[in-house]
Amino acid sequence: MTGPIYQTEALIAEDIDAYLAQHEHKSMLRFITCGSVDDGKSTLIGRLLYDSKMIFEDQLAALENDSKKVGTQGQEIDFALLVDGLAAEREQGITIDVAYRFFSTEKRKFIVADCPGHEQYTRNMITGASTADLAVILIDARKGVLVQTRRHSYLCHLIGIRNIVLAVNKMDLIDYDQARYDAIVADYGTFAKSIGIDSFTALPISGFKGDNITARSLNTPWYQGATLVEHLETVEMLSAAEAEKPFRMPVQWVNRPNLDFRGFSGQIASGRIKHGAHVRVLPSGKTSTISRIVTLGGDLEEAVAGQSVTLCLADEIDCSRGNVLSAADNPPEAADQFEATIVWLNDEAMLPGRAYWLKLGTQIVSATVQQPKYAINVNTMEHLAVKTLDLNAIGVAELATDKPIVFEPYAGNRTLGGFILIDKITNATAAAGMIHFSLRRAQNVHWQPTDVSREHHAALKNQTPKVLWFTGLSGSGKSTIANEVEKRLALMNRHTFLLDGDNVRHGLNRDLGFTEADRIENIRRVGEVAKLMADAGLIVLTAFISPFRAERELVRSMLPEGEFIEIFVDTPLDVAEARDVKGLYKKARSGQLKNFTGIDSPYEPPLSPEIRVNTIDMTPEEAADHIIRNLLPLK
Repeated sequence: MTGPIYQTEALIAEDIDAYLAQHEHKSMLRFITCGSVDDGKSTLIGRLLYDSKMIFEDQLAALENDSKKVGTQGQEIDFALLVDGLAAEREQGITIDVAYRFFSTEKRKFIVADCPGHEQYTRNMITGASTADLAVILIDARKGVLVQTRRHSYLCHLIGIRNIVLAVNKMDLIDYDQARYDAIVADYGTFAKSIGIDSFTALPISGFKGDNITARSLNTPWYQGATLVEHLETVEMLSAAEAEKPFRMPVQWVNRPNLDFRGFSGQIASGRIKHGAHVRVLPSGKTSTISRIVTLGGDLEEAVAGQSVTLCLADEIDCSRGNVLSAADNPPEAADQFEATIVWLNDEAMLPGRAYWLKLGTQIVSATVQQPKYAINVNTMEHLAVKTLDLNAIGVAELATDKPIVFEPYAGNRTLGGFILIDKITNATAAAGMIHFSLRRAQNVHWQPTDVSREHHAALKNQTPKVLWFTGLSGSGKSTIANEVEKRLALMNRHTFLLDGDNVRHGLNRDLGFTEADRIENIRRVGEVAKLMADAGLIVLTAFISPFRAERELVRSMLPEGEFIEIFVDTPLDVAEARDVKGLYKKARSGQLKNFTGIDSPYEPPLSPEIRVNTIDMTPEEAADHIIRNLLPLK
């Protein structure tokens, strides 16, 4: 047998130096294999590794031994075992985690990600697809186009992969039937067109038998196209197109090894940059010129998309991690409100209004997501009305960040248009998103500067603004204690205002109920009002259950350090329920009152509050005195 892989093997044997020199300058293609369960993704990758001689002798011996013990191919080699390394994967014969493998031919180097087919592991598939240039969508020739085939194809297109290979696998199990193959390709073509995939490359293969993988198969004389490896070697890479776009480089690190050197390190996301080129630092908008392009191998005159470099500027201007260097005459936008497609990856459903960390490139900001405009049924492309997004759901929603971020629509720039959402409490990745555009209202609404500053308001009142945030179960005594504290502050000639949970719901928040989403929005609005009052120099007291830590931390993040004082009114549930001043627990227990904190809705107590009061051992007056003592001195 002859082919590119075997020619490479011959070159290694004849002239290792020539091989190494050739290998160093090969281009790198990243691709993924995806599709439904048991379509043969792991087997295909195993075959590629085997045929490319990327397996050591001891690995091959272990593979042959494992194939006899846990393989699914009888006494023959089970190539899937080369990729499925987890015990659970081998036991079940499925792929769970994303497995990355490397192989090479004489023309190109490859990194391939084997993505799981099960719907519950869609988040792992998104991870593999996020850095891929090409996707191999596998279809079991016996089964045809399935739900996961459609899901993965839609996700690949959504992620921005434009090179799609349709590999109709297991042709050996249908006796290489051309009519069946043609029907599958036609069926997939109809679906692909409906989701915006304009073109794809189809080929009949058998990962197990090796048909049309590295060499054209005699079993498919009716197929005259390229083999899979030939196609992978010659397909145009996206990196070439990225180099022709405007220059963009997110700054990852300020490189300052000594007093005489200051550079900005990062990977060029798009375009090219030359020595002496004019650049702009965003979001500040400051401009300068490139004085040096520094790499480990020496200075360059020009660098292009995909290269990691350190850029030195001719001027001493402020630039740090999270900023973006761009072409001075063609910069990207900066905004704080967007529409985006969101793929939800967390076991817990999205909570509209909750704050998540948003990471885009090297930028990290706080962001809130609104109720989705719609979710997408990947089988029918129907837009569904929903209130939230559950695990693996795909939807379109608006989101707002706490400060402007530099971005471009994902369709034009994956680096500056793609983001992830991170749960602030668990640090788990909650979602992946693709920005469509900034909202027009974000462009029309700007901060209006005022001459009387926050500090001046506080000085007039001769006090430091604070937000005293009382939290605890219903019936714990928050409102009573907050009222006692305000009376004491008034006697001390302090300027205060008390925001009480029930009072606010009569006006500002009268449209909100008691679902988790409504509770989150309730606290967000109160936090914004409390912030404005603190800006006016007031000491603000708030008495709200505020059951979720994330929202209390959101309000804390709105204020300068030291101005948010969390006061935990610590009362056990049985004690609060025994008081039941308003009869709410009784209604909740009887089912008349839904989503009641402590009964059928959770309460997350503070982990480290600034002040804690125990209402079993203290009267409201004693609790108020304890709080005042902890606040003193009050300027």
